[in-house]
Amino acid sequence: MKVLAVRISQGRVFKGERELASIGKGLAIFVGIERADTSTSLAKMASKVVNLRVFEDREGKLNYSLKDKNYQLLCISNFTLCADTQRGRRPSFEESMPGEQASKYFEDFVSLLKRENVDVKQGAFGEFMKIELVLEGPVNIILTT
Repeated sequence: MKVLAVRISQGRVFKGERELASIGKGLAIFVGIERADTSTSLAKMASKVVNLRVFEDREGKLNYSLKDKNYQLLCISNFTLCADTQRGRRPSFEESMPGEQASKYFEDFVSLLKRENVDVKQGAFGEFMKIELVLEGPVNIILTT
């Protein structure tokens, strides 16, 4: 599993012209689910995301998590994070979990995040979306299992 966590002051996701989700201050996470992922890896990643200390304290140190600050989370499926670019110029997606299974895992992952008492919004799995983010920092963290 690969997750790109991006600290934002606001974010919105659209399918066509219809807004699917929007949040204020918090994190946007792009989620790539791989063939080797399990329910255990989903649970570990959910805990890591909500407890990741990427928000500043009064001294400017990254000491607060999403949960600490009661910020929001925008969760977006993104199979291209699983790209293998070791050979050639075209990325290989062989390590990405197949769509139907990945869709279930993504929904399970979102459920685990919600159980952490975090305000979670999400994009549409497997759909082409327009994504608007206002980044802060920038603070971008790559998480893997």
